[in-house]
Amino acid sequence: MTKIISHRGNLNGPKLDCENNPTYIQQAIDEGFDVEIDIWFLYGNFYLGHDDPTYLVSKFWLNSRSSKLWCHVKNLNALQQLYNDTDLNYFWHETDKMTLTSKGYPWLYPNNYIEHGITVELGLKKEIPLVYGICTDYPLSWNK
Repeated sequence: MTKIISHRGNLNGPKLDCENNPTYIQQAIDEGFDVEIDIWFLYGNFYLGHDDPTYLVSKFWLNSRSSKLWCHVKNLNALQQLYNDTDLNYFWHETDKMTLTSKGYPWLYPNNYIEHGITVELGLKKEIPLVYGICTDYPLSWNK
């Protein structure tokens, strides 16, 4: 069975004003999904947010959800902090087609597929080759 991962907490399409909000992320977790989050570390604190560090979160908040989070690192300080002080699954990528997460999962851009990889597919459900996981803005659609 393919793992379905909510992109930034979305369940049924993008909601830019809610993405990466801890409450929004928790709703996706409560629906049974893992969640890809965007994470920053500045001034001794963790923040969530895509383009900017927007939502302050504690290390406890992150660690208590560690089995459900896929952390897209947004700055080098976050990478260093996650490496040194957590067991979270994290990754960094910009324009490369694939990167490995800290737990060894291949994380792939859309339209790139390998059997044990996680592919980002932000649209509605479609036929794809066998993969380990799909990260999507439409997890409710992909879960059917």
